[in-house]
Amino acid sequence: MSFSKFLDSMRDDCRGLVKELSKSFDYVSILGTDVRSTVFRADKNMSDIRDSEGECGFVVKMHSGRSFYEYSCGDIKGDKKALAEKILKNVKIAGTLTDRQIETAKVSDVPMKQDFSIETDFDDFSDEYLLGVCKKISDELSKKDEKVLNAVGVMSPYSVSKLFVTENRELSQYYGWANGYALVIYNDGRMVEARHVEGSAKLAEVIEKTNASLDGVIDLARHLVKATPIKPGVYDVITDSSITGLIAHEAFGHGVEMDQFVKDRALAKYYVGKYVASPITNMHDGAAATRSVASYFFDDDGVLAHDTQIIKDGILVAGLSDLASATQLGTEPTGNGRRDNFSRKSYSRMTNTFFSPGKDKLADMIKSIKHGYMLFETNNGMEDPKNWQIQCTAEYGIEIVDGKLTENYVSPVVMSGSVPELLKSISMISDNFEVIGAGHCGKGYKEWVRVSDGGPNLKVRVKLG
Repeated sequence: MSFSKFLDSMRDDCRGLVKELSKSFDYVSILGTDVRSTVFRADKNMSDIRDSEGECGFVVKMHSGRSFYEYSCGDIKGDKKALAEKILKNVKIAGTLTDRQIETAKVSDVPMKQDFSIETDFDDFSDEYLLGVCKKISDELSKKDEKVLNAVGVMSPYSVSKLFVTENRELSQYYGWANGYALVIYNDGRMVEARHVEGSAKLAEVIEKTNASLDGVIDLARHLVKATPIKPGVYDVITDSSITGLIAHEAFGHGVEMDQFVKDRALAKYYVGKYVASPITNMHDGAAATRSVASYFFDDDGVLAHDTQIIKDGILVAGLSDLASATQLGTEPTGNGRRDNFSRKSYSRMTNTFFSPGKDKLADMIKSIKHGYMLFETNNGMEDPKNWQIQCTAEYGIEIVDGKLTENYVSPVVMSGSVPELLKSISMISDNFEVIGAGHCGKGYKEWVRVSDGGPNLKVRVKLG
């Protein structure tokens, strides 16, 4: 697969509309999107192929010197003067806001013309083949244990084409990502769900690794049916990469999205340049920071992808901004302007968010704990950016006694407390590293974007319940 032929044919139309609207605005950009997403799924009872989060359309962004305006539509062909007049009639600011407008910085429009692309192998696999892969996963899982009530195999390739045009810029990008899932519903006195998720830009790799995970899924299910509730308390804890990523996402992801700085809804705004974590802690976010599901070449504001260091040696050094929030705050945008689809607003959004690896060995981290738990697999999380409280749920934990992992599983496990207290308690960081590209993040009116998170193993002290 390669860049959208439809968007390629719309370059002149975009340039024409930008030229017409530039008569009325200081800055005009047009983002064209063509996103394809298909889900192949099979379980013991049925199989199907369905479209997922695909979209195709345009969003026009304008700046008057005081305000940003946006207008979305499915097509921009035809009379550009008539379309520009229609847009002008629809983007008038509400009278109640006029008096509160302030002069903002001029939006930069540095000249650039470039086409970016990462080829995928998605066309190497037919729909029938991928559905067959899912059926085989379901069948193989079902055969492994009679206590499997249902078994699910999923393959989900996702490809993105975007065109961005201003008076001085013309950028295009194509990239893709694929996820694979193996899941069982298992009943042995109680009913549990166990799963494994894979992600890669190469569908062949996803298929291979998902097939290799099946024994592990069954083994996890057999342990989870015997899992007991955890006794609430404060424990020494080691996180797997999934839980490390959940902490990164919830603790200092949402809290440093700088549109929240503009609205004075994030305590982090007042802690830039201050210690917020242990001195051995480093944290990054950015579409260019690593290769995963949220890796792109430019964001939905046409800003090139960044690798933004959020925490450096325990000190909060930077936040994440879209074009609008950066313009209002007088800072440089970090390439984090993202929208659910062309008809939705752009926000400051996370991309690939992770803690950097350290120097410790996981085995030594486990040996250092007299009594505690190792936590696995993200379930969900919540953060209060204004009061810096966090709540994260792990699918399960394994008890550590006298420096050794036991066979005692607890599930589910809720981790909660103060963000700075949690991050300042980090005492060891492993030298291994993994970013998991299978997540989504909601914001605003539940606009969703794809995100990844992860990192090394962390040793922390935290309240569990």
